[in-house]
Amino acid sequence: MQELLDFLSNNHSAFNACASFKRLLLDAGFEELDETKSYELKKGHNYFVVRNLSSIMAFKVPSKLDEAAFKIVASHNDCPSFKLKPNCVLKNNNYLRLNTEVYGGPLYYTWFDRPLSLAGRLIYKEGDDLKEAAFDLQEDFCLIPSLAIHMNREANNGYKFNPQVDLLPLVDFDGEFDLLKYLSKKTKSEVIDFDLYLYPRMKACVYEGGEYFSSHHIDDLECAYLSFKAFLESESEDLNAFVAFDNEEVGSLTYQGAMGNFLSSNLRRIAKALGLDLDEVAARSFMVSSDNAHALHPNHEEKADSLNRPLMNEGIVIKQNANQAYTSDAKSMAIFKTILEKADVPYQFFANRSDMRGGSTLGNISNSQISLKSVDIGLAQLAMHSCFETAGLKDIDYFERGLKAFYQNKLPSFK
Repeated sequence: MQELLDFLSNNHSAFNACASFKRLLLDAGFEELDETKSYELKKGHNYFVVRNLSSIMAFKVPSKLDEAAFKIVASHNDCPSFKLKPNCVLKNNNYLRLNTEVYGGPLYYTWFDRPLSLAGRLIYKEGDDLKEAAFDLQEDFCLIPSLAIHMNREANNGYKFNPQVDLLPLVDFDGEFDLLKYLSKKTKSEVIDFDLYLYPRMKACVYEGGEYFSSHHIDDLECAYLSFKAFLESESEDLNAFVAFDNEEVGSLTYQGAMGNFLSSNLRRIAKALGLDLDEVAARSFMVSSDNAHALHPNHEEKADSLNRPLMNEGIVIKQNANQAYTSDAKSMAIFKTILEKADVPYQFFANRSDMRGGSTLGNISNSQISLKSVDIGLAQLAMHSCFETAGLKDIDYFERGLKAFYQNKLPSFK
């Protein structure tokens, strides 16, 4: 539990999470591959590859490759936030504000009146070379101030926020302020560009009763970290793989996103390096798309389906949608349920109300690039896309045990 809480408290963008996964893989003896070079792989060895410093894929090559199959758990490591624009310092009336753009679909009102900081990626010069690195300011840097209720008497009756007016954070500096110079001074390097996002400074916390925890970025770092841990701790005769994509929150339409060829290209290159036919291997393979699900809200039961309404601490959530926003169907669910039942891991189901449009995730997007049998799962949480979300502590163990069972055991077959 504490490992997850620490991971959530210390990784506030896809770049930071990817850097942490890379460090943990190197510590575990994995070898990093370079996409600009050919892959030379050995049986019994472990590898990983990073794209754009924000998406990562790791895999284990077994000692035998008879009837080889990929067993993949895919998640995403980005989250809704506010991204700084290139020219981002606004000056007026002795105030300095940051010019931001909405990234994804954050729950706006949760971001007001709290210390915020910056995390993401910096590009800097080192001699004649360009370098990149994940960055976390780790300072109380700015805040988005609310308009006092005296100036908006209807605020508690609902308010439509204008992102260019209401959501620009105030920075606590006098006079002139140059962000690039500030970042260069902080990092002792010549910073020339950035991909930086706001994040709230609150640390992950556990409540007194020991049932729930809250944190920034639970969606989807909870699934990403727990599936990563299950991957590291599992061994099997299959090609086990872990993937964390960037840009799921904005549609995955990037070369490091699930709509790009990051997964499909690397599966093809792995198969080629091992002398395997990818089409045959893919036909035997299975992917778990892991992204959190909406828990039944204690104050709004009417927003949930009458029967498929998951609760926190009641097990892994299997998600299904008739219009294929999720990849789960009867066959893939039967396979995954069988695995969970053998491991004595509880599960439950999520489906949207039929009169409400729900979200989607990366499973079906990824399948547009390489077709794999797939199921969509997650853990039940409250306040999805808030800057401070809530989930169940017991589910941490359920998810890790369930994914270990997936990685370690042969998939049930249909006769």
